[in-house]
Amino acid sequence: MSNRNRIEYLHQLREQAQLGGGEERIRRQHQKGKYTARERLALLLDKGSFRELDPFVVHRCHDFGMEKNRPLGDGVVTGYGTINGRLVYVFSQDFTVFGGSLSGAHAEKICKIMDMAMKNGAPIIGLNDSGGARIQEGVVSLGGYAEIFLRNTLASGVVPQVSVIMGPCAGGAVYSPAITDFIIMVQGTSHMFVTGPDVVKTVTHEEVTFDELGGAYTHASKSGVAHFVADTEEDAMFLAQQLLSYLPQNNLEDPPYEPTTDDPLRQDPELDTIVPDHPNKPYDMREVIRRVVDDGRFLEVHRHYAQNILVGFARLGGRSVGVVAQQPAVLAGVLDIDASIKGGRFVRFCDAFNIPIITFEDVPGFLPGVAQEHGGIIRNGAKLLYAYCEATVPKITVITRKAYGGAYCVMNSKHIRGDLVLAWPTAEIAVMGPEGAVNIIYRRQLAQAADPEAERARLVAEYREKFANPYVAASYGYVDDVIEPHETRPRLINALEMLRNKRDTNPFKKHGNIPL
Repeated sequence: MSNRNRIEYLHQLREQAQLGGGEERIRRQHQKGKYTARERLALLLDKGSFRELDPFVVHRCHDFGMEKNRPLGDGVVTGYGTINGRLVYVFSQDFTVFGGSLSGAHAEKICKIMDMAMKNGAPIIGLNDSGGARIQEGVVSLGGYAEIFLRNTLASGVVPQVSVIMGPCAGGAVYSPAITDFIIMVQGTSHMFVTGPDVVKTVTHEEVTFDELGGAYTHASKSGVAHFVADTEEDAMFLAQQLLSYLPQNNLEDPPYEPTTDDPLRQDPELDTIVPDHPNKPYDMREVIRRVVDDGRFLEVHRHYAQNILVGFARLGGRSVGVVAQQPAVLAGVLDIDASIKGGRFVRFCDAFNIPIITFEDVPGFLPGVAQEHGGIIRNGAKLLYAYCEATVPKITVITRKAYGGAYCVMNSKHIRGDLVLAWPTAEIAVMGPEGAVNIIYRRQLAQAADPEAERARLVAEYREKFANPYVAASYGYVDDVIEPHETRPRLINALEMLRNKRDTNPFKKHGNIPL
């Protein structure tokens, strides 16, 4: 074969690989409102930056007539490219080839780019669209999943891992995205479940649709599996791009700096009146965050799950920060099981990737009740406490209103290595709220009072005046300063600059034993 013929043959193979499962299957993919594996990569990556690896790999199964059908690439497109000029490693499952099912060769391709990502210190993005394990390969496909799970675990905390669910993701396949840092799902076309609706009906006699069981909104609002919900595949790719813009390439780098025209000395007088005069009246903590961070941009994570706590990414003075905040507008911002898990995992992610943590605190305590106690609020609340205690990145707290009881300790207090604790004049720091404290401390006095309600009101006002303020805590040094709300932004930016070279360590150990 001449050199010219060899080049022509290479072109033919490349064209064949580009077609995946063929034009008819591509047409059906488009009819479902879904892009192909390669089209998705074109949406995700900088134009012209993608370099494919292993396009000529084929499966090795010779049973069930499979030896006659060996498409190039074997159902997954793998390689590397850039997003906003920064290196990323990617794999995109091709549903047009055997329904995107995972074979031994398919898994090896994914494992190769995961290994490269860890060696070269760059994020891994997986675009999942697969019917699951390839049945014809039996235990080989199961072994392939296990190899991927191992690499997900080894890469955890080393490089960011993002999973974008573009179609079905069922059975054992769900555990790879579950180990990754963030999951993005597409409303209407992506589904995740361990067992599908038919199996559920057979085993438990429950009738449920695909969307009800494992759709995007179900996992975003009920299970907490999904961190983001996108309306379209284009939106999903944009979310992935936005998310990565806040993250470092790996655990040895600092997050990227993005210059801003938002004045670092900007003050916002509206913050002075955002906390209501009545201590039990709600307000929107998102508005506080937006008024403080650069350009009002807050990329909220887990927006639809455990809405009594807010977590997400923003910038202050151009630097990426992770934000954790109570949401007084939902359950008064109380900490419950789901909020503790949500907050704890986010804090651990930020700590793993050198992202400073800003905490806005307005917490009346942990949610009481039989369901919470039996559901493990002690064990789960300890996850958030553990995460804050373990974190060594710069940690700054702003107490806007309530900081009661054990929740005060948990939410990055000075006692658990909070670097700087600032309080607004509206802050109330105490073992419990005035009403509860008065009922306990003055129980006998109230029982003997001629007018118990009037006496209770007087004692509550007295307690609030004496204890429900930031100055007692400040007198012990537990609060570093009481600031006016409008100066929060410049004070936080200044604090981040002061903490820029912070060094802190934990005792040497293999790993801790977080109460999972």
